[in-house]
Amino acid sequence: MSRNLTTLELTLPDQLAREAQAAGLLTPQALEAMVRENLRKQRVDELFAAMQRMHAVNTPPLTEEEIQAEIDAARAERRARRS
Repeated sequence: MSRNLTTLELTLPDQLAREAQAAGLLTPQALEAMVRENLRKQRVDELFAAMQRMHAVNTPPLTEEEIQAEIDAARAERRARRS
C-alpha cells in the first residue's frame, strides 16, 4: 500500500531539540504517533464541547437515525476539507 507523505520542517529551541532527539521523539514514527494522539484528543474534546452545547440548548434527545445522520454529515464535511 502506497501512502502519500508530506515533509515538514520543524524549528525547536536547541535544548528542546536535543532532549527530544535523545528521547527518540523526533523519528517519523514517533512524530506521527504524537500527531495522531493529539488529533484524537482534539476530536474527543470537540465531541464533549458539542455535547455541552447540546445540553445547554435543552432540546429532546436525538434518535439513533438522527445521530447517525449527524455522524455521516460530519465525516462528509471532514472528507470535503481534505480534498
